[in-house]
Amino acid sequence: MRIRDLPYPDPGLPDVRSGTRFLVWLGRNQLGGQIKAALWGLLHMAALVCFPLAIGFGVQAVVDRSGSRLALAGAMMVGLTVLTALGDAMLHRAAVTNWITAAARVQQLLARKTVELGSALTRRVAAGEVVAVSTGDVEKIGWFVEALSRFTAAALTTVGLCVALVIYQPALGVVVALGVPALALSVLPLLPRAARRADEQREKAGRATELASDTVAGLRVLRGIGGEDLFLSRYRRASQEVRTAAVRSARMWSLIAAVQVALPGMLLIGVVWYGAVLAGNGRITVGELVTVYSAVTFLLFPLRHFEEIAMAYSFSRPSARRAARVLALRRPSAEIADARAAGPGTGPASGPGEKLPAGDLYDPATGMLAPSGQLTAVVCGDPDVAGRMADRLGGHPTEDGAESGDGGGAPSALLGGVALDEVPLAAARAAVLVQDKDPVLLSGTLTELLDVPRSGAVPARKALEAAQCGDVLEALGLASVADSGDRDPMGALITERGRSLSGGQRQRLALARSLVTDPEVLVLDEPTSAVDSHTEARIGEALKRLRTGRTTVMFTSSPLLLDQADRVVFVHDGVAAGVGSHRELLSTDPAYRAVVTREPDDVQEQDGARGGLAERERIAEQIEESA
Repeated sequence: MRIRDLPYPDPGLPDVRSGTRFLVWLGRNQLGGQIKAALWGLLHMAALVCFPLAIGFGVQAVVDRSGSRLALAGAMMVGLTVLTALGDAMLHRAAVTNWITAAARVQQLLARKTVELGSALTRRVAAGEVVAVSTGDVEKIGWFVEALSRFTAAALTTVGLCVALVIYQPALGVVVALGVPALALSVLPLLPRAARRADEQREKAGRATELASDTVAGLRVLRGIGGEDLFLSRYRRASQEVRTAAVRSARMWSLIAAVQVALPGMLLIGVVWYGAVLAGNGRITVGELVTVYSAVTFLLFPLRHFEEIAMAYSFSRPSARRAARVLALRRPSAEIADARAAGPGTGPASGPGEKLPAGDLYDPATGMLAPSGQLTAVVCGDPDVAGRMADRLGGHPTEDGAESGDGGGAPSALLGGVALDEVPLAAARAAVLVQDKDPVLLSGTLTELLDVPRSGAVPARKALEAAQCGDVLEALGLASVADSGDRDPMGALITERGRSLSGGQRQRLALARSLVTDPEVLVLDEPTSAVDSHTEARIGEALKRLRTGRTTVMFTSSPLLLDQADRVVFVHDGVAAGVGSHRELLSTDPAYRAVVTREPDDVQEQDGARGGLAERERIAEQIEESA
């Protein structure tokens, strides 16, 4: 695999049964790259291995006063230098390629899983853990994949050199062949403790990342309630715990490194002493002693790769375990084959000739029905219930909130009698579009923001008009003049998450983006909560007009939007408790009236004690007069 082949057309279906199995799966999918890197590593290390032979040959030539053999030894050294440089350069290139391609594969898998699960991902896994997996853990996994090929080359070269020394000089070769495995295994008793300390460091770092992510996400609220200092002090303590754990882990790894230096040094001293005794007795020549000495010196190089692979595995195993835990999440009722049939999930288009589900939208958990082609408003007293309902309507069964009586744990919605969580992901996304109450605007120009998969029936101009984005376009036009001298607002840059815009402006641009898509079913969760009442009324009228003949569901408690709905469903205590028009429910359902008008509970109790009849008649008369 070459870097220019990235991203993968399909990153594959990972083995997520454990972190180790996930690492094995990654290595198996990059077998060609691993073999290529190992072969270049063998060339590099084999050339280094041959240097002792050339040096010993040259020393013996000097002892024997042979000029031709000395010249041959020099030529051998030049050739070995070229091969060493070539092998080292190509090994580095191939190993880094393996690192980058492994990291890219993991990132693609995480992106596909994020798109597949949508907003349900952060309710099943902490947002900080997702961030940690997609950043630091990806690097650790790539490091292990990269180090594996170098370790393979070092291990093969070490075995080959030990065998060659036994054949070349049995007396010294046997000492080296027995001493090198002992050196390689000497650090094994230290590895479990080092791995535990590395795991502890990773866990503490993950918790600190989660705390930082949560603090940044809620910084505005924290400042409002005066809790900023409290959370900063918590993060300060968490970061200090990470520092302490990192120091403890580094001490253990430095001990392993010291052992890997001290023991080979002792072996080298022993070989030199024993070789000098043999040379003094005439059992070996000076050239043979220099050759064996140089070979043992070389063995210090591959032994460092043994230390590196042990460290890389210890750090990457918990990272792979966390990545596997995230990648193991899936749509509860969907088969893996469906998810793969949907591809990487980067676009909502369905397969060729695939018929999308259509018809009435029904939530079996609450009994809410949104007839096809109508604008249905849903009123919920609890925003969390509304959020879970929106997820189910988008094909994501909720797994939390089952005890709250809101239908948590129920399957996803039915569209035309077909469960959305049982159809391929692309088909579900093409049929139903859900806009969260806090939509995200990606950085880029307004043209790029509205460049989304669409039917083509709603141009960007109409969508912006329906979302009442006139003042937003004017502001973006002025910004565009300041940036490039061009007054075209479509070319104006929007900063990350739309931070340069107000909350209402971001909300309206997000609504325009949803309207441009023109899905068969559009689910809007509080689409105008940050908009003033005058603009909200115009959005309601334009939305109804633009979405004529399409199914639209709005979660809202705004009377201005409710009055535009063809049908209003009141969800109370987790079930659809009332159905009708806004004015009908306002005059007949005290609980609905309390949610819509923000009427206090004590007023409801007083109204119930009086029977509420006179009050309802008065409201009905006012509605008729205003009509």
